[in-house]
Amino acid sequence: MLLVVRNLAWIACVVYSTIPLFWLMIHPQAHRWRERSRSPFRVLVPAWIVMWVGIGAITGHWRSVALYSTVWSWIPAGLLFAAGISLYLRSGAHFSWAQLGGLPEVFPDHREQRLVTTGIRAHVRHPVYLGHLCEMLAWSIGTGLVVCWLLTALAVATGAVMIRMEDAELEKRFGEEYAAYRKRVPTVLPRLGG
Repeated sequence: MLLVVRNLAWIACVVYSTIPLFWLMIHPQAHRWRERSRSPFRVLVPAWIVMWVGIGAITGHWRSVALYSTVWSWIPAGLLFAAGISLYLRSGAHFSWAQLGGLPEVFPDHREQRLVTTGIRAHVRHPVYLGHLCEMLAWSIGTGLVVCWLLTALAVATGAVMIRMEDAELEKRFGEEYAAYRKRVPTVLPRLGG
């Protein structure tokens, strides 16, 4: 059972760690993706899968190396899993599936070009990324796997770059409205105490 959980954690962290890399393919060149006559996902999704395989091949050797192993670590991990799921649910409340999937970023005539600043987004600009971080931390803390901690660090580093690019792209798309929102609402970690 432990082997199954560790392999599941490793696979989950491989996929999560490549999410910022996926978006780094989009945001610096969003205008170019929108100029394409065919769906950019015909290129983007296979490239993302290649990333999974590549990161998996690089890290697979260490997928069973643990810093610690205790059942007690699953208590904070469970809380983080719950927080991540709650963030995902709250993120979808005022956001469409098209927006969550990035369709406005890559399709020029996509109808849904609206800035959402209500709900969870009134407290944090990128709640989905915070949800991803909670899930990765949950797997890392729960399993104690070195590879999960390293993949979480990779996701944080690449995510920081990607979020800057995404913010710049959103500011181009929504102008002063997004600039004001960016000044008012924190990026990923909500302010404590109001």
